[in-house]
Amino acid sequence: MGEKQPLDLFLGIGLDKRTAENALVNGKVTANLNAVIKEAGVVDGCSKNVGNLLYMVATKYPANALVHRSFLVQEYIVTSKIKSSAQVESARSFLANVGPEKCDWSAFEKACGVGAEVSVEEIEATVSVVIEENMNAILEQRYRINVGNLCGQVRKWHPWSDAKIVKETIDRRLKGILGDRTAADDEKPVKKKKEKPAKAEEKSVVTVAVPPPSEEELNPFSIFPKPEDNLKVHTEIFFSDGTIWRTHNTKDKLENHLKVTGGKVFTRFPPEPNGYLHIGHAKAMFIDFGLAKDRDGCCYLRFDDTNPEAEKQEYIDHIQEIVEWMGWKPFKVTYTSDYFQELYDLAVELIRNGYAYVDHQTPEEVKEYREKMMNSPWRDRPISESLKLFDEMRRGLIDEGKATLRMKQDMQSDNKNMYDLIAYRIKFAPHPHAGDKWCIYPSYDYAHCIVDSLENITHSLCTLEFEIRRASYYWLLQALNLYQPYVWEYSRLNVSNTVMSKRKLNRLVKEKWVDGWDDPRMLTLAGLRRRGVSSTAINSFIRGVGITRSDNSMIRYDRLEYHIREELNRTASRTMVVLHPLKVVIENFESESVIHLDAKAWPDAQADDNSAIYKVPFSKTIYIEQSDFRTKDSKDYYGLAPGKSVLLRYAFPIKCTEVVYDDSGSIKEIRAEYDPSKKTKPKGVLHWVAQSSPGVDPLKIEVRLFEKLFMSENPAELEDNWLSDLNPHSKEIIPEAYAVPTLATAALGDRFQFERLGYFAIDIDSTPEKLVFNRTVTLRDSYTKAK
Repeated sequence: MGEKQPLDLFLGIGLDKRTAENALVNGKVTANLNAVIKEAGVVDGCSKNVGNLLYMVATKYPANALVHRSFLVQEYIVTSKIKSSAQVESARSFLANVGPEKCDWSAFEKACGVGAEVSVEEIEATVSVVIEENMNAILEQRYRINVGNLCGQVRKWHPWSDAKIVKETIDRRLKGILGDRTAADDEKPVKKKKEKPAKAEEKSVVTVAVPPPSEEELNPFSIFPKPEDNLKVHTEIFFSDGTIWRTHNTKDKLENHLKVTGGKVFTRFPPEPNGYLHIGHAKAMFIDFGLAKDRDGCCYLRFDDTNPEAEKQEYIDHIQEIVEWMGWKPFKVTYTSDYFQELYDLAVELIRNGYAYVDHQTPEEVKEYREKMMNSPWRDRPISESLKLFDEMRRGLIDEGKATLRMKQDMQSDNKNMYDLIAYRIKFAPHPHAGDKWCIYPSYDYAHCIVDSLENITHSLCTLEFEIRRASYYWLLQALNLYQPYVWEYSRLNVSNTVMSKRKLNRLVKEKWVDGWDDPRMLTLAGLRRRGVSSTAINSFIRGVGITRSDNSMIRYDRLEYHIREELNRTASRTMVVLHPLKVVIENFESESVIHLDAKAWPDAQADDNSAIYKVPFSKTIYIEQSDFRTKDSKDYYGLAPGKSVLLRYAFPIKCTEVVYDDSGSIKEIRAEYDPSKKTKPKGVLHWVAQSSPGVDPLKIEVRLFEKLFMSENPAELEDNWLSDLNPHSKEIIPEAYAVPTLATAALGDRFQFERLGYFAIDIDSTPEKLVFNRTVTLRDSYTKAK
């Protein structure tokens, strides 16, 4: 027998067909997976679990990045000593730091949980604890509860547990608590009032009310889509004696701050330039810039550029350009790197005051010591020694990874990972803005709050995952005796059928699962723009979603489409395009004749409104959609069939008189007769395109149809297998669709409704020889129907 074909080989190791086909799309993944299968010696097949782990190894760890890969797959994965994705990830972490020399496999097995068994009883006991901790949410959300999150909580206790048993145990417990799933559990939450998009000329109104100083944090934001409400709420920043972790400026600090700001609101939009902005950033912009605009204040665009290895000038340029496209004008454009000298000087002050120390623990040791609630061995080293070592770090005399500066944060925290946070680390990498002046870079936890203070920010607004950093934020500003902004967190934007993790987006782009950062299937702002979505539609969507502190809601993708569709319905002119042409020859029409008919660019156009009318040619040969013809008619079918009549939109009724087949038995063309008197009154109405001259094909255009990038509502729940959920039909290219002649003058930025097909926009790939159109959104509105 010959060598197996790649698809058969991949299916043979238990991959599902979709995953196997996705692997074949990427040449690098195909080559890696072929190599791993041969290294594992499973060319003739293996169990599905082993195959999935081999796929994980192939997609994450190429041979040149893991010198012990062959031994890993042969001795541990194929033999099922390693049998979970968590173990494979631990194996990668361990082996990534091991060179070609002999590996300590005993230490490796301990690190990867080889031989570790978690009993069903242990899993059930831990599930009981997790269920009890989440009981309120379970009773409130019922079967809408995020089961993947519950599984993750269990695996924090038992990382080597069988994921299938964990899931089955949780499902069984949920059924015992909630009973059988009801029809109501599958329904979407009922909206009290149908959401109406704001008019184009309306602006967003964001109202702020700072709560009185108490332990309870209240939501200070409300969005009112009607500016005529004219609600005026006084904004005040409280000062206190510092007994709680919130804003506690002294009166002198507050007065000095107000001298700079003049009592105005100062906010900042602080993206890290490590990728393109996505729709989640649109919400942050709306809040940061919108609040400042509504309060007649100022909003900085600040680049949080403290990680030179991941940041590029390309991303900086994109962010500045896309912020402007979204309709926002920064008060100033600044960079965290602008403050590197001040940040360094303050770090020296922190050491001198006994609030920071130079540490030599590895990341693994830091994690271990935090888990055990143990101090670093270097925590109490002399201040003079830390000052000397920190200076050597700055001068490049200490190797990367051999030292960090950590803050000595003597505060209580329920989160062990927030203990003695790192302030500085060594990175011998050029910086896109600061050049090669520095080889030590501040962390987010150190720099963010200080730069907020230096820029006199009044409201430091961020998403809820940063809430656990609030104590550190205020601890550091108090330790340095700096002004403290007011901090408030809001829920991040979660949209269904997509991923918005920068890490995942980067992977989609770098591994070429998509066609770049501006792929129209991505919910990056560049991708949405290329698809034909306007910034006003995005902001209307954000305004409709609102601002809350509830972080467990998933916004349906079709709710975004609703706002896009509502705007395009008002702004996109109508035209006719046939995607899959079927030739129709009108036998009773003169061969050389062409007449020009009036078609409406706008549905409510008046007959005497020339600006709303465009001309379409009508001739002996026209084209309709293939899907608009059947050889067998039925009562519920309104298209064309033998002996049946339909109305051509803006033209005449036609009746099918003959079907012509080619040698293969496929329909070649339709013969028909038209009714110039228009006395025939058929029910069906079809769009069409005609030859503008006898024997000359209509205008040919390329059309790209897009669907959701992922099939599942929340692909992130699939954890390491999230790429397997990619929709293989998310992009369809129609290279030669037919269009009416007037479409030849379309230019970049133009948007149209192709009648009966959807809304479309010109793509940047268009050339004078051939126009390319992207479908922005379909005509069907599933959001309002589902509400």
